[in-house]
Amino acid sequence: MNRRKKGIQIVKARIKKANAKLATNNKPKYISKAERETIALAEAAEAEAKTAPIDKATDATD
Repeated sequence: MNRRKKGIQIVKARIKKANAKLATNNKPKYISKAERETIALAEAAEAEAKTAPIDKATDATD
């Protein structure tokens, strides 16, 4: 490989790395299985808590 080609190759590699760093990442952040389970349990408890006061309010008006 001649000197000119090697220089161009190095510059192209640097440009490629810079562009990769600037590119937005559309991939969602990894959440472990245990964290997903705790989040699901928290959401279920939250949903249950939201429905519970509504039921009590309807019982009181009847």
